[in-house]
Amino acid sequence: MTRRPPLTPLAQSLPSTVPFVGPETQERAAGRPFRARLGANENGFGPSPRVIEAIGSAAHHVWKYGDPESSDLRAALASEHGVKPENIVVGEGIDGLLGLVARLYIEPGTPVVTSLGGYPTFNYHVAGFGGRLVTVPYAGDYENLEGLCEAAIAENAPLVYLSNPDNPMGTWWEAGEVQRFIESLPETSMLILDEAYGETAPASALPHFEPDRPNVLRMRTFSKAYALAGMRCGYVIGEPETIRAFDKIRNHFGMPGVTQAASLAALQDKAYLHKTLERVSACRDRLAAIAAANALTSIPSATNFVAIDCGGRATAEAVMQGLLERDVFVRKPATPGLDRCIRVSVGPDDEIDVFEAAFAEALAAAHNRR
Repeated sequence: MTRRPPLTPLAQSLPSTVPFVGPETQERAAGRPFRARLGANENGFGPSPRVIEAIGSAAHHVWKYGDPESSDLRAALASEHGVKPENIVVGEGIDGLLGLVARLYIEPGTPVVTSLGGYPTFNYHVAGFGGRLVTVPYAGDYENLEGLCEAAIAENAPLVYLSNPDNPMGTWWEAGEVQRFIESLPETSMLILDEAYGETAPASALPHFEPDRPNVLRMRTFSKAYALAGMRCGYVIGEPETIRAFDKIRNHFGMPGVTQAASLAALQDKAYLHKTLERVSACRDRLAAIAAANALTSIPSATNFVAIDCGGRATAEAVMQGLLERDVFVRKPATPGLDRCIRVSVGPDDEIDVFEAAFAEALAAAHNRR
C-alpha cells in the first residue's frame, strides 16, 4: 500500500461530499445542458448593464491584487445601511463568510444550533470544524424561533443560525418577531442572521440594524437580487470589535478587484434593482399560478424561489426527477415535513415556459406511477 501523509483525524472522519451537486455536474452526467436552470436560486434576469460596463473597465486591472480592505465597497455599504465601515467585512459570498464564522467560534464538540432542514452549507462548515449540530424541527413551514432559543439556552451554544427569509421554504418572520428572538438569546450566543434574500423580502421583515450589539452577525449577498452569484461577494454587518475578529483569519486578498467593482456598480444602480425586484415578484406569482393550475398549492415566498407542495415526499421526488429527465433543473428539501415540496427559482419567461410544460408532464407521470 502506498504511504501518504495522514489527514487530521477530523478531516479523515468527514465524507468527501459537497452540500449541493452543481447543475454543471448534472449536465455532464446527462451529456446535455438544461433547458431551464431553476434550481440554484440564482438570478436569471442578469445584472445591471452598469455592472457589465464596470467589469469591462476593471478587467484592465486584473494584474493587480484587489484592495484587501474593500474600502470603496465597504464605504458604500455603510452608507446604504446607515452604519460605519468598521461595522462591515466583505468576503467570498455568504458561504465563505459562514466558514470564517465557524472557524472563529467552533472547536471540536462545540454545540451549534440550527433548524432541521436549514441551509446545508452552514452544516457543512460546522462539521468541517468539528462542531456538534443541534437541530430544531420547523414549526410548519417556518423556522421555530422559540425552539431555537430554547436549544441555545439548554446547550449554552456559542452559535445559532437563522435565515430570514428562509431557505428552502421561502417563508419569513416579521421584524418584530426576529427582534424578540434576538433579545431572548443569551448574550454569549452569537446569532448568524442570514439575510441572503433581504432585498426580495418585505421591508417589514428586516429589523433595524443595531451596530453595537455584540452577539448578532447579519449576512447579505450580491448573489441573489443583484445577480452576481458568479462574482462571490457577500458581507457581514456587526459590532466593530466582532468584525475586527475576521481580520485574524480571513483571506485578505480574497476579493478580486473585478468583483469589488461589479458589486459597487450593482449597489449604485437602484433603478435596475427596483426593476429586478418587480420581475422577481411577478415570476413568483406566475409560479404560484402554475402550481394552482395543476391543483397544487405553493408556499407564500419572500425570496427569489417558490416552494410547490406536491402533496407528499414520494410525489415530490418523482416530480423533481421527472423535471430533471426533461432537462429542467430544480431542487427539493430532503427533511421530513419539508420534503413534500419542490423548490423552483424564478427566471426569465422562456425558462418558465419550459418549466410550465415539463411540470405538467412530470406531475402526470408521477401520478401514473402510483
